[in-house]
Amino acid sequence: MADDLRIGVIGAGGRGRLADHAHKPGQGARLVAGADQSPQVLRSFKEKYGPDVFVTADYRELLARKDIDAVFVATPDFLHEEHAVAALSAGKAVYLEKPMAITIEGCDAILRAAKQSGARLYLGHNMRHMPFTRKMKELIDGGAIGEVTAGWCRHFIAYGGDAYFKDWHADRRTATSLLLQKGAHDIDILHWLCGGRSVTVHAMGALTVYGRITDRHPPEERGDASWHLENWPPLSQKGLNPVVDVEDLSMMQMRLDNGAFCSYQQCHYTPDAWRNYTIIGTEGRIENFGDHKAGAVVRLWNKRTSYNPDGDEQFKVEIPAGGHGGADPRIVDEFLRFVREGGRTETSPLAARDSVAAGVLAAHSLRNGGIPVDVPAVDPEVAAHFEMA
Repeated sequence: MADDLRIGVIGAGGRGRLADHAHKPGQGARLVAGADQSPQVLRSFKEKYGPDVFVTADYRELLARKDIDAVFVATPDFLHEEHAVAALSAGKAVYLEKPMAITIEGCDAILRAAKQSGARLYLGHNMRHMPFTRKMKELIDGGAIGEVTAGWCRHFIAYGGDAYFKDWHADRRTATSLLLQKGAHDIDILHWLCGGRSVTVHAMGALTVYGRITDRHPPEERGDASWHLENWPPLSQKGLNPVVDVEDLSMMQMRLDNGAFCSYQQCHYTPDAWRNYTIIGTEGRIENFGDHKAGAVVRLWNKRTSYNPDGDEQFKVEIPAGGHGGADPRIVDEFLRFVREGGRTETSPLAARDSVAAGVLAAHSLRNGGIPVDVPAVDPEVAAHFEMA
């Protein structure tokens, strides 16, 4: 156990429970510290990982400990910049949940902190580890559809009214927009599958449904963001956040630096929940039906035809055990390997920043008449640090 990586968790509840995949005492890593504002979360953390683990309501006390090698940062999005910069500056390797931050400036501050400290920074874009996206990437890289020219994503979010309109996600001061918060995954995957980054974006959308609901919980209460199937239809929702000023319907378009074009559509009141990607190239197209649940399949069309709903080939996607279609244990394993050995990883701090930049500026476009907005690149010196890592 002396050789185990010693791991801390900042934001030990909620998504911070992902770090449980890193707890392998005697096998390379173990959780030794947790920070959270909730006393109940800290009690549960201590009960799960043993009486000797360190717990605190002040993340700075956790970072001050010399016996911690790496930390998971899984706090609400608006705290990512503060917590990641502090952890990197303390010399800790960092697993940072997506989105990287809620502003472009916040992302760039995190990148600079990693460059200056030399600490390893890993971004939690777990969709790059989902079997269906990996199959699509494999087909694209293998030339199945020729040169990629277009990528489309439709995102159906049945749980939007529960998960995103009853707490801080609904307030643009703490979330910026759901094009950023929820869309950061999909923008990143579109960039990844299409082999580029957005250089120009524009968007349209509005608060079309949830703004009509007047039943709001008091400001001093924490909203119930758990998903309940009986909360239907959407206008019957109760207990929304006191402030609701983010869009529940959004559509953005992207021009990538390699000449490809992408679009992303997001709706938070659909009856079903899944993502559908279509990637088109000069010699065919691929599309997924289902994502991280059993029964998912990727279909390939590469012969000229009329209507052919099944495609020319079908690739069933095997779903391993673990959250998010097996992506959660895979991404944690890659992070632990990265902390120990360095080297290339499937996720990328630069790509994570690019997805935030596209989402932030798409929200700006949406709120300013759909104007096209150019997306600034990362500072070349900062980019070079991560490209050489």
